[in-house]
Amino acid sequence: MVLCGANSYTQKYYLGEQFAMLPEQIKDELQIMCVLYVEDIGGVLTLEYDEDGNLDFRVEAEETDYLFDEIGSVLKIKQMRQQKQELLEALELFYRTFFVEGGKEAMLTEQEKGQA
Repeated sequence: MVLCGANSYTQKYYLGEQFAMLPEQIKDELQIMCVLYVEDIGGVLTLEYDEDGNLDFRVEAEETDYLFDEIGSVLKIKQMRQQKQELLEALELFYRTFFVEGGKEAMLTEQEKGQA
């Protein structure tokens, strides 16, 4: 599931609809982080949750994008993970609470109703 992303080619930012309830300050911080990344490095950056609720940084670049900085990308992501560690951990906890664990509990409740 995609939390957010930015695209240097279309110069657009995206926030997943499921995360509209996040506080404005967090949404602003995510937007700044993603947009600054693509301005500095290029390409497309998305922050995506895996099935366990871990937040992954996914980077794509067009083959013809000779300005994309592959080494800079790795370094920038490492820097963002360090500087935004608290925010990223809180977002992972949020996702696990409301989407992973909440979803499992809802499934269990439905199964229990079926057995009754």
